[in-house]
Amino acid sequence: MTGRSLHRERHLVSRIGWLRAAILGANDGIVSTASLVIGVAAAGAPSSDILVAGAAGLVAGAMSMAAGEYVSVSSQSDTEQADLARERAELANDTDNEIAELAGIYVARGVEPAIADTVARQLMAHDALEAHARDELGISDMTKARPIQAALTSAATFTTGAILPLLLVILAPAASLVPIEVVASLLFLALLGAIGARVGGAPVLVATLRVSFWGALAMALTAAVGHFVGTAT
Repeated sequence: MTGRSLHRERHLVSRIGWLRAAILGANDGIVSTASLVIGVAAAGAPSSDILVAGAAGLVAGAMSMAAGEYVSVSSQSDTEQADLARERAELANDTDNEIAELAGIYVARGVEPAIADTVARQLMAHDALEAHARDELGISDMTKARPIQAALTSAATFTTGAILPLLLVILAPAASLVPIEVVASLLFLALLGAIGARVGGAPVLVATLRVSFWGALAMALTAAVGHFVGTAT
């Protein structure tokens, strides 16, 4: 061992699997529940009906997010497994061409052909499938699909996001529920956008404005629907 200390790096891409599901779940929880509450309140419904609608929306939304994430990420996982199975068969039946294929990838990245061939052979001697999964298919441990993790993360974060606007139904005065719900939900969304940007290493202002804009648009549309439906009935 040399006198150098090991240089450990933590890359943000390692967070992409759970971060995407977490941000999507919390954002959808806030937007959908706040919009539902605002729409029902704008229709002139009593607080008890608003609370029931919001609670039902929370449960339905959390289950929908979990099921949707599980199905979609499972499809990604199935595709990855199919590609790995195909690659495993090719490695068993045509090793020489697989070595040449891997070396060609390194040559395209700027490695000299002789060195690329040596590297390809050494990596395949260590773990041929891993080498091809990473460098040919783009599948690594950091980015591979994890359906259960994505489903649980989405359900939990949706519930967390949905609880915030739902609590306002209980705490805010009925006469001023809609404006309080709008302002508080936009603040929640702005905070969520800032946190997500910080964790993911993205520009904070852009992320904050993005989630706030779409949240405001959703609440405005549902408020309009609730108002006109309530007026019509």
